[in-house]
Amino acid sequence: MAAIGNRGTVTEAAGFDAAADAQKLRGAMKGTGTDEAAIIDVLAHRTIAQRQRIKEAYKQTVGKELADDLSSELSGNFKSVVLGLLMLAPVYDAYELRNAMKGAGTEEACLTDILASRSNNEIKTINEVYKREYGKTLEDAVSGDTSGMFKRVLVSLLTAGRDEGDKVDDALAVQDAKDIYEAGEARWGTDEVKFLTVLCVRNRNHLLRVFQEYQKISGKDIEASIKSEMSGSLEDVFLAIVKCIKNKPAFFAERLYKSMKGLGTTDSVLIRIMVARAEIDMLDIKSQFQKMYGKTLHSFIKGDTSGDYRKILLELCGGE
Repeated sequence: MAAIGNRGTVTEAAGFDAAADAQKLRGAMKGTGTDEAAIIDVLAHRTIAQRQRIKEAYKQTVGKELADDLSSELSGNFKSVVLGLLMLAPVYDAYELRNAMKGAGTEEACLTDILASRSNNEIKTINEVYKREYGKTLEDAVSGDTSGMFKRVLVSLLTAGRDEGDKVDDALAVQDAKDIYEAGEARWGTDEVKFLTVLCVRNRNHLLRVFQEYQKISGKDIEASIKSEMSGSLEDVFLAIVKCIKNKPAFFAERLYKSMKGLGTTDSVLIRIMVARAEIDMLDIKSQFQKMYGKTLHSFIKGDTSGDYRKILLELCGGE
């Protein structure tokens, strides 16, 4: 029943009673009007594992799926958050990836955010869930919906083949840094495959060393080089990989900031990160956000959203 991470704002509710929660949700939807506050009170303060138990209890006592009932009662962004909270983590990731590729156009940012930041095990599970839920492999879906080098990077990430050990091979780190330098800064045009081979395959500690060596050789940060050598979705995915290797909570903090700054809000990004990270590392994301932007994530959400949507996001954010 524990949370899936230990740095989340959502933690296990004490004295948890799935049947009582199911009844409370039932009561929130009975009669005219919906008691959104009661829905927030339950779902924003239970772990994913506890929410699965509530779903079972609801089905037993009401004879209907909780998600179906909530779906018919709620609307807009608030509904998207609530339905996301009811899903297991890999199911939610698969669902988001599917939505990003449905219909005309592709939300490349979603593919990048998820695939660049998940562990091998998480990606393997997402692959299994996707196949089971949607009847085709995620690799086939991605291959049919993206192209060129961006597609190749995503397919490489989907193989979940990154070395997850912690050994650093110094000689290889120097060679990797040289290879990347020679594939980009040191030549006319860019050999993106070299970037892929290093960035999608090596372990985190090794890559941190590669980035240090790269700085020595080129006098530039690896991120600056990627920005000058590439563009569009390919630039985005390589930058996301580098940022997740360096500091994953900072990567998500930046994504949240960009989803809310300026005119309008990219709600799909805001919802996806708040739902997916709430019980994993939201505490770290919040502290990075404050450090990077001098304002709290809480204050940004408060100023950028409204109504029940704002209320549930603020609960997931866990106070100032």
